[in-house]
Amino acid sequence: MAVIKIIGVIGLGYVGLPLAIEFCRRGFEVYGIDRSEERVKLLRQGKSYIGDVSDADVEACLTSGKFHISTDYALLSKAYAISICVPTPLRKTKDPDMSYVVDAAENLAKVLRPGQLIILESTVYPGATEELIAPILEKSGLKAGKDFYLAFSPERVDPGNRKYKLTDIPKVIGGINKESTEKAVEIYSQVFKQVVPLNSAREAEMAKLLENTFRAVNIGLINELALVAHKMGINIWNVIEAAKTKPFGFMAFYPGPGLGGHCIPIDPFYLSWKAKAYRADTSFIELADKVNSNMPVHVVERIADLLNQQGKPLRGSKILLLGVAYKQDVGDVRESPALDVMGLLLQKGAEVAYNDPYVPHLEHLGREWHSQKLTGELLAAQDCVVVLTDHSSYDWEFIARHANLIFDTRNAFKSFKSEFQHIHLL
Repeated sequence: MAVIKIIGVIGLGYVGLPLAIEFCRRGFEVYGIDRSEERVKLLRQGKSYIGDVSDADVEACLTSGKFHISTDYALLSKAYAISICVPTPLRKTKDPDMSYVVDAAENLAKVLRPGQLIILESTVYPGATEELIAPILEKSGLKAGKDFYLAFSPERVDPGNRKYKLTDIPKVIGGINKESTEKAVEIYSQVFKQVVPLNSAREAEMAKLLENTFRAVNIGLINELALVAHKMGINIWNVIEAAKTKPFGFMAFYPGPGLGGHCIPIDPFYLSWKAKAYRADTSFIELADKVNSNMPVHVVERIADLLNQQGKPLRGSKILLLGVAYKQDVGDVRESPALDVMGLLLQKGAEVAYNDPYVPHLEHLGREWHSQKLTGELLAAQDCVVVLTDHSSYDWEFIARHANLIFDTRNAFKSFKSEFQHIHLL
């Protein structure tokens, strides 16, 4: 039976917008819904606010007449399938904040009709699709798995990754019953090169949490080893390069100033929160978070030590931060450890400025910041230049030749560090 190629996407952010564009490219009629009127306005003008989606991509979909953007959930009644791609952050207590997902489900329940397929892409705890989302949608009077279909398919987007496009990443899918899984596979198989069906929504939910918990724990391990190696006078970067020459049994992870982004610092806590209901211990997750969360403190301590060696106090010193985005070649500052470093430096009385070609301005700590133009004069005027994000557009040799003191948390100067004695590694 042919599937009606009309799909809705709720949440047009880093996950939803690329997904909507891909469905549009494959000939689907796409109804994109976002609560932000500003986002809707920009998209209708053919303007993208997502680094992985160009203005031309949006324009092409608009020109095709197949991309409809609105804040009105009523339009979703036309769709055969609807993907929910809204944020699932943590509360200050590090408990899951499901308010965006709940809001989307409640609004969707008002327009849900028989036969529709709902696919949750937002990261949630194991069991959330069945325990939380299904009952909300059933307020429509329809029964999940019978009158409408429900599945979970975690987003696996890696912002800024030029090697793996959205459609290249295998799509994990798990429905609340066999029919839901089959219908979700049928839809996503038309866009993604490979789909991976699982036995349940719970398995799919757990798979996403496993992926990012694995990364968080291993980053915590290498960050801890980096601290140990520094005290032993060992270059941890050289150690990693040596270890990864082993063709089996080792996967390279790299230290840094902390964890950032929407997934890795957050997803493990969705698992540990749910584990408490089963009286299950998640010591690795909690220990990794302790190590990773303390990295910005370590960075500031190292900066203070390096300045002290030059007879300068941290208070009153001029510090330039290179990169405030959470990772290379993106403009996303969500959970960026650079923001923590910035705040700690200000608390210590340092004069802080930043440069980031992907983040021209920033609202943080109750004020607006602007990226400073990276000139030889600016670099030379700093007491310390700190590399927090190793954007590929930076001219590292130019920076090395003009800065007086550099603290490199990303090993950005690895190609010619031996030429410069004023570069210090994490």
